[in-house]
Amino acid sequence: ARHTGPPDGGWGWMIVAGCFLVTICTRAVTRCISIFFVEFQAYFGQDYARTAWIHSIVDCATMLCAPLGSLISNHVSCQVGIMLGGLLASTGLILSSFATSLEHLYLSLGVLTGLGFALCYSPAIAMVGKYFNKRKALAYGIAMSGSGIGTFILAPVVQLLIEQFSWRGALLILGGFVLNLCVCGALMRPISPKEECKTVPEFLEQDLETEKQDSKRMSICSPLIKVWSHECSCYCSWKEYDFLLMPGFMVLAVSVLFMAYGCSPLFVYLVPYALSVGVSHHQAAFLMSILGVIDIIGNITFGWLTDRRCLKKHRYFCYLFAVGMDGLCCLFLPVLQNFPLLVPFSFTFGYFDGAYVTLIPVITADVVGTSSLSSALGVVYFLHAIPYLVSPPVAGWLVDTTGSYTASFLLCGFSMIFSSTLLCFARLAKKIKRTHLRSLTHDTGMKQHIWTNGAIAYSVTAELDQKDVDFLAVDTNSCSNR
Repeated sequence: ARHTGPPDGGWGWMIVAGCFLVTICTRAVTRCISIFFVEFQAYFGQDYARTAWIHSIVDCATMLCAPLGSLISNHVSCQVGIMLGGLLASTGLILSSFATSLEHLYLSLGVLTGLGFALCYSPAIAMVGKYFNKRKALAYGIAMSGSGIGTFILAPVVQLLIEQFSWRGALLILGGFVLNLCVCGALMRPISPKEECKTVPEFLEQDLETEKQDSKRMSICSPLIKVWSHECSCYCSWKEYDFLLMPGFMVLAVSVLFMAYGCSPLFVYLVPYALSVGVSHHQAAFLMSILGVIDIIGNITFGWLTDRRCLKKHRYFCYLFAVGMDGLCCLFLPVLQNFPLLVPFSFTFGYFDGAYVTLIPVITADVVGTSSLSSALGVVYFLHAIPYLVSPPVAGWLVDTTGSYTASFLLCGFSMIFSSTLLCFARLAKKIKRTHLRSLTHDTGMKQHIWTNGAIAYSVTAELDQKDVDFLAVDTNSCSNR
């Protein structure tokens, strides 16, 4: 039996809506934790580096446990995984509202909430890839724009909640809001195509001559079919992670490490940096809102543009361009020291951040294929974990040591530019190698062609030479007779 292709619509748009809400409740809430940064630092009286561990642990746990989310989605149910994640994330936020120390926040807001987000994030994104093929980038653009629109709405709302109810009340309300992940999980209805392992192989069907013999032969061959199905399932489970040995995926994995290191600190330190250069609290929260809403435009426009026929083949380079532009933005950030200059930065960085975030699952699918997308996304988001854990505290240590944000932002910018450059050189090397192989194949074909034609010519010449010898022999005999 043939697999049913992705429907590219229908209930798929409900999956997109569910993934949109998941990204609001996970990535947007994680970004808004940076608004609590100043409150935590003032309440607990700690330095930048120690306070930054809260955001780091949330991001790290979300990405580190992403393969666990993929595992539950593949072997139990995507719906169960997302609902369970929603309960864990909500519990973590509610427990955080009662925190008495930073260590308490490390466990509740960091580990528990991050684990809950992990069970929701990668399975929801993978579901979009299973429902869409032709309009995959557009579907991902809409789904991933939840991160931007959520940041746009939640940033000023969280600031208002902190002012009205303190940071404890704001975390408690966010805990109730995150329970909406359970609703999102209910929308994730899986595709159930007829699997090849459940049907009789074609070579058995061809042996059935009549309808009476069908039932007899099926009963005889049923043990063979069971063995064949078992071997097929074992082979499929082994093939789930064979993409790890692909050179293209290895290069992508290394580049993701540098990209994740560069992008994480900015969402932690944009608000504190803005406050340090004299921007008010509301203006600093507004910068996060701008970044969020422009993020949406980047998600949707890049998703739509890279689905066009003219750019579909160049999605890889669009991804490189977006990551490189974000790196350049980070390099220029230390010289932007007032609100009018920080607004264009939020526009530019937000747009290209939304662009490359949309293209991560698309590029991953292009490298490994749709069948391994869920597992590959789990690994890709898992690779975000270590940079997300390390980069904000390292940036905080640099701020504490140097007394400014310049070194932190420069390190972030160069890291993202290196990520983009690495992928660019890898693609160029692949293209050169392919061209070289084609030229070798062409030369080999020409040599084969020449060798073949030469052999034919030699045989024809040999034939002619033999005929000449025979003719001369006959002619000599006739002359002697005369």
